[in-house]
Amino acid sequence: MTPRLLTVLQAMAVLQVSRWTLYQLMNAGELDSIVVGVRCRRIPESALDAYVTRCCEEAA
Repeated sequence: MTPRLLTVLQAMAVLQVSRWTLYQLMNAGELDSIVVGVRCRRIPESALDAYVTRCCEEAA
């Protein structure tokens, strides 16, 4: 079973971007994320899929 919530490191690997870029995307509202507990940020797989789909549509 694949995880439904990805860590920042996992999302970085999927998108092949730096930590800084990933946090910039989240802060700009381009990539949805949730906070679990006090400081644990997680990115839903569906948010990554939606972001990649949007990027592909804009590029076409």
